[in-house]
Amino acid sequence: MDNIKKKKILVVEDDVMISSMYKIKFEVDGFTVVIANNGAEGLELAKKENPDIIMLDVILPQIDGFSVLEELKKDKQTKDIPVVMLTNLGTEEDKAKGKKFGVIDYLVKASLTPKQISIKIKQYLKI
Repeated sequence: MDNIKKKKILVVEDDVMISSMYKIKFEVDGFTVVIANNGAEGLELAKKENPDIIMLDVILPQIDGFSVLEELKKDKQTKDIPVVMLTNLGTEEDKAKGKKFGVIDYLVKASLTPKQISIKIKQYLKI
């Protein structure tokens, strides 16, 4: 559990109920959780907090998730942070776009529980 406690997740999600649900689940599982409510805040917190992994929604105020992802991958400070897209846009075109920009996975919110997502996060972080 000590290994997990040191891991920080940045959740970039504009729906407060959804971000709160993931925050609670990840904290129960021993992670440190930082929440960004829009794309601009997500970019800022990625640089400031240096998370171990970022969960990124696509539809966000100010800057959409794909633009956030593109900026993260261009910046040498954030380019190596693994990013998981977590969204309800599950088209093959959206998934391909995410992969093109370097996401490690593209998950559809409606098809996974917070527990399943937490298990996947642990797998990505190899803990």
